[in-house]
Amino acid sequence: MKYEVILFDADDTLFDYGQAESYALREAFNQFGMPSVFEDCASAYKEINKALWRDLELGLISSAELRVERFTRLFAAHGLDLDPESFSAAYLLHLGAGIFLIEGAANLSGELAGCRLAVITNGIKEVQYSRIQGSELRDTFAHIIISEEVGSQKPERGIFDHAFARLGLTAEDKRKVLIVGDTLTSDIQGGISYGIDTCWFNPLGKPGDPEIVPTYEIRALSELPPIVEGKAQGGLPSGGGGPGREEPIS
Repeated sequence: MKYEVILFDADDTLFDYGQAESYALREAFNQFGMPSVFEDCASAYKEINKALWRDLELGLISSAELRVERFTRLFAAHGLDLDPESFSAAYLLHLGAGIFLIEGAANLSGELAGCRLAVITNGIKEVQYSRIQGSELRDTFAHIIISEEVGSQKPERGIFDHAFARLGLTAEDKRKVLIVGDTLTSDIQGGISYGIDTCWFNPLGKPGDPEIVPTYEIRALSELPPIVEGKAQGGLPSGGGGPGREEPIS
């Protein structure tokens, strides 16, 4: 076994965030008696949310501010007379109930039975716990490390220090650890900076970025076990990674 500890990103690695986001936004507008508004606002919301999660990654906004600010901006842009805080609370409840697993995620505990698995995610704690505990993955992970609880987010060193402490790992154990995620700027860059091997989950075959070079690149989660066992040399040619999916994660 080449790797003994696997750190998984959550959104768009284990869970289909796009489906969950659309589900939550639609259900929230339904709850507020405005079902027809969803189609008009969906695209704008995705762009606003993506920009704010990027600001969070850069330390320009807090998680608490992000929760409400995305709806403040959305409602202002579309002239909607809704309370952003109340809407945010409803949205988060629906987002936590939007459990859509990526193909192959449910099989990971069996296929990686010899490893310790953990989640390391930039996200909102109640959403991430709700989805993980409500899914087939509920008994899969030794620990769930969430940026909002830790006070540090990928790619910062702090969240990796916290993960290593929770897992009882030392600097000498780094060679045994692999991080798997879909976002180059947080998952892969964070792993590289921390000195652990990285696996870029790139199902859409996005182009590479020579500035962020993952150790491995895969198109499907089913390609991961041979890498973990040391039977694969690197999956697909990485081309240095990709432009970094800046998809939000909650």
